[in-house]
Amino acid sequence: MISFITHAILIGVGATAILDLWVYGLHRMAGMPRPNWAPVGRWFCYLAQGRMFHEDIARSPPFRSELVVGWIGHYVVGILFAVILLIVAPAGWVSQPTVAPALAVGIVTVGAGWFILQPGMGAGIASSKRPNPNRSRILSLVAHVVFGLGMYAIARLIA
Repeated sequence: MISFITHAILIGVGATAILDLWVYGLHRMAGMPRPNWAPVGRWFCYLAQGRMFHEDIARSPPFRSELVVGWIGHYVVGILFAVILLIVAPAGWVSQPTVAPALAVGIVTVGAGWFILQPGMGAGIASSKRPNPNRSRILSLVAHVVFGLGMYAIARLIA
């Protein structure tokens, strides 16, 4: 039997990889820009020093390995979201996964970006300070739906 932690790691990493493949596909087929994880890494580095909010993360002095920190942070957050799923899903979900809990957690976790990461990086709540906030909101929501479906797919694979 696979442990809780192993499930969380497999589901979180797998779903994050599915999300990354989705974004890569959007880049290849629709010319969407690929995410730059360096500013997120910079935000994580400052967060570790106790600073959560920035006027504009791009104007904050960089850290040497912020791109690596950003990628690692991206996958760690995926694992943490999988932990949330495993905690809130009905008993026995890991042995017989259903789509609803994974999709619900995927959708709800968009709030972490809208209300923590984006304001912390200076983009405002739900990218309200960016030139096209509705586009950003829609893309974030779609990405979290893809992530939620990815959690379900990976859970099905390992069940």
